[in-house]
Amino acid sequence: MFRLFSQTRCCLQVKRALQRQEWPLRPAHLTAAAQQASFSTTSVEHLSWSDSWPKDVGILALEVYFPSQYVEQVELEKYDGVEAGKYTLGLGQKQMGFCSAHEDINSLCLTVVQRLVERSRLSWDSIGRLEVGTETIIDKSKAVKTVLMQLFQDSGNTDVEGIDTTNACYGGTASLFNSVDWVESSSWDGRYAMVVCGDIAVYATGNARPTGGAGAVAMLVGPEAPLVLERGVRGTHMEHVYDFYKPDMASEYPMVDGKLSIQCYFRALDQCYSVYRKKIQSQWQKVGVDKPFTLEDFQFMIFHTPFCKLVQKSVGRMMLNDFLAAPNPDTQSGLYKGLQAFRYSAQQLAGSRIGAFSYGSGLAASLFSMRVSQDTAPGSPLDKLVSSLSDLQTRLDARKRVPPEEFAEIMKQREESHHLVNHTPQGSKDDLFPGTWYLERVDDKHRRQYARRPL
Repeated sequence: MFRLFSQTRCCLQVKRALQRQEWPLRPAHLTAAAQQASFSTTSVEHLSWSDSWPKDVGILALEVYFPSQYVEQVELEKYDGVEAGKYTLGLGQKQMGFCSAHEDINSLCLTVVQRLVERSRLSWDSIGRLEVGTETIIDKSKAVKTVLMQLFQDSGNTDVEGIDTTNACYGGTASLFNSVDWVESSSWDGRYAMVVCGDIAVYATGNARPTGGAGAVAMLVGPEAPLVLERGVRGTHMEHVYDFYKPDMASEYPMVDGKLSIQCYFRALDQCYSVYRKKIQSQWQKVGVDKPFTLEDFQFMIFHTPFCKLVQKSVGRMMLNDFLAAPNPDTQSGLYKGLQAFRYSAQQLAGSRIGAFSYGSGLAASLFSMRVSQDTAPGSPLDKLVSSLSDLQTRLDARKRVPPEEFAEIMKQREESHHLVNHTPQGSKDDLFPGTWYLERVDDKHRRQYARRPL
């Protein structure tokens, strides 16, 4: 699930000349408890819901967290004794980030939430909903969201709706939909929603291991957003299959039918795209626009990424769907010849429609779209959002490169310590990024204690 959002770096990347900006966010309305000098002082009690329907609801701010160490896939090929290019050319992989024994799903989410609040200069009591999407389960009852509530303790804000949502990699997308729906509903109290997507994807030794990864994304959701989720055009496909699942609670490793999972992914993409096209074409017809929707109507596409080569094939598959649906396709125009990668600034994003396809094994999938604000002026919400992500490449470059032998040993430590009690994680905490939350100890009742590295 995190890997879907990791692809946003391709379309939100900015020129290095852009400098990071610290900026306070301003919600349209706040409850009396959330009133501060830097925010609007309009109380929710004075809202007229019939006249004040929230407009342009979507993503106001983003924060990304990934582990501080990685393994080179070229070196992993040699270590695993497979033919050269199997992971790099065959799967399209280059580097794989992974967590040490000191990190779990709770610590990843603690880090990314705290970072978003601090960098955006938010008040903890300005958040009225917090929902977590993850398939990394360390407790069959206690939600990750409840662990995150310790960050709210000093503010006294316990009036925070939302809970965990789980279905493989789709949980984060469902959480985003739920949070947008909350802001657009009669239940909204005028505060922000926050969506947290995180996973630690690890596999047993073998062909699936190089497709692992780890990370978390936090998204702030509210009205007047620079990335607006378009209404009424989601295309969804769900069915019952066993392509990837985790029945063994004593292990982090899943059961995987790789060939079936790829077939399911493409089948879901076909179905979601078909439904999406019908819905948006119906909307167009109501305003007098009678034309087919094609891939050309998306300026950017984001895909859930089990491995990178699958994304390339997915773009081609959507073009094939366009070709098959066209009554008289022009095969000489070169329209269906591949795409070229570019680097984009905020000005080039303005006004774009971004399509996003999310797939979760088992299966649940959706294709939806976001509309980018036209306002790219310095200090605009879009400029702030893009600028806040401008340090991603610097942070990627600051990671520690770990040899495959050490990577395999860390994976073994994780496997042996999974669900241990009276346990303190092995290894050094010094390799973690400054400000990272980490697992400090698990006591004899499975209670987990966390601490934060100094900034």
